Amino acid sequence: MQEAPRMPLIGDLAPSFKAKTTMGDINFPEDYKGKWVILFSHPADFTPVCTTEFMTFATMQEDFRKRNTELIGLSIDSIYAHIAWLRTIKEKIEYKGMKNVEVLFPVIEDLKMDVAKAFGMLQPNASTTQAVRAVFIMDPEAKVRAILYYPLSMGRNMDEIMRMIIALQKADKEQIATPANWQPGDDVIIPPPGSCGSAKERMESQDDNTYCLDWFMCFKKEK
Repeated sequence: MQEAPRMPLIGDLAPSFKAKTTMGDINFPEDYKGKWVILFSHPADFTPVCTTEFMTFATMQEDFRKRNTELIGLSIDSIYAHIAWLRTIKEKIEYKGMKNVEVLFPVIEDLKMDVAKAFGMLQPNASTTQAVRAVFIMDPEAKVRAILYYPLSMGRNMDEIMRMIIALQKADKEQIATPANWQPGDDVIIPPPGSCGSAKERMESQDDNTYCLDWFMCFKKEK
């Protein structure tokens, strides 16, 4: 009996795949070398929750690109259904001030469910024919850095996904961590000290740019 593929976890290399999309054929990760990628699945075309999500993602695409991040959508629908749905969004749908929205990121045709299965986007107790609302964030090395799953009935928070991209990139660049409810511009956490001596030094530090609540909990000021 053939073993089902294991869902990639945080820290794993993302499964590679080739796929037909609304923007032509893509080859992941080769086509996305050096870029962050957000791969997200939706249950079906011509559904209201998905429509609001795609409109919101499309209006944020340039903001993601400014952060070296590309979007890739997926559902278990044909390329023709994708095209018809995206045309309907552009020509007919107005939502929260968004109208004439053109979706310019690729949407994968996944009728054989190859990509959905490789990423664990099919969850049988939710649906055997629709991908759940999964989000995989991959870094420029194609390593999985974050995973989000939403139920079919709940639309995603795109601002949170953007916040995650900003926080992950900042953590990589500055070797810091971000506290609960962190927003860009808030103070960040510096790594705990690795020895008693360095803990004492940190607590006695006169650095105006850092402050400690205790020896293990120190922050760097951002403002």
